[in-house]
Amino acid sequence: MKCRHFGECGSCSLHKLSYEEQLEQKTKKVKALLKPFYTNDLSVFSSPLSHYRARAEFRIWHNGDKSDYAMSNITKNGVVMIGECSKVITPIESRMWEMLELINDSRLLSHKLFGMEFLASSLDEVLVTLLYHKKLDDDWTKEAKGLETKLDVSVIGRSKGQKLVLSKESVRERLNIDSMDFWYMHYEGGFTQPNPVVNAKMISWAKDKAKSIGHGDLLESYCGLGNFTIPLSAHFDKILATEISKRSIASAKENCTLNSVNNIDFIRLSSEEMTEALSKKRAFNRLRDIDLGSYDFSCVLVDPPRAGLDSGTIELISGIEYIIYISCNPDTLVRDLATLSQTHEVVDAAVFDQFPHTEHIESGVFLKRRG
Repeated sequence: MKCRHFGECGSCSLHKLSYEEQLEQKTKKVKALLKPFYTNDLSVFSSPLSHYRARAEFRIWHNGDKSDYAMSNITKNGVVMIGECSKVITPIESRMWEMLELINDSRLLSHKLFGMEFLASSLDEVLVTLLYHKKLDDDWTKEAKGLETKLDVSVIGRSKGQKLVLSKESVRERLNIDSMDFWYMHYEGGFTQPNPVVNAKMISWAKDKAKSIGHGDLLESYCGLGNFTIPLSAHFDKILATEISKRSIASAKENCTLNSVNNIDFIRLSSEEMTEALSKKRAFNRLRDIDLGSYDFSCVLVDPPRAGLDSGTIELISGIEYIIYISCNPDTLVRDLATLSQTHEVVDAAVFDQFPHTEHIESGVFLKRRG
């Protein structure tokens, strides 16, 4: 990827390295961290070199009557105005600059605008959220609807205590996993994997591990909108999937219907609450229609935030035969493996380069219970 802002914009911190060097550096780091638990080769899944991000957030910087996209600079002590961004997928790139021109031509749209967020899909659907330090009224709505018509986008306006959805608040995505199409609705404000190409590779890797098990039920914590859950569902009898976000649970259920999958129960529980429920320490009204005793979990999939797993969840999943652990922080992954390795061995591991040109590393490990 070539960008005239390399070395200036803080969004791409590894600008001095070629992509091959970046990937080698990340792989070496993960391999070194995993060495106490796994010494075989890692599977490494690369990203497209450009146009790979389906989510993007930009600050809006005002200089007189002119508005520009801005990002934090490389030293994080200021901002840099940007005139290109080769990271974003083509549906965003093909609209974002005309969007800025139209906003600059409208005092009503540009006044007190401080941020712009894009969410797009490979199906050329784009959702744009405009962030304001002012109350939005009917005049703003009328003007913003013009953006939808001219650019073929969906627009949402946000200000403190206010959210105006002009047409819709989601985009459709289609991922091809092992020659099968899976459909998802991605909603504004909900968590989605930012790199569709690498996301498909990550799901395929996890699906391959699930297929190798071939029996029993799946427990999933941090299921989000069903990103992994739905493609993996074909390899298990039943799935109990939990997530703390109401929005994500609603999306997951909608995505289940879109894909005609009917063996998943999506329940709004935090990881800690899931542990309390399954260990019978606490009863939850949200589980009143779920027969927990009917599940025979052969595998658990966890995809926790950067902080990793809590001790209660580690204790719970230590009793399950197989573990698929997707990690966005190799340091907390290794911390958790120090405990999990007492009961399980790592039989496969992978690196997924969701975030090229940054130091961020996504990885996965597949564990099998010892003995």
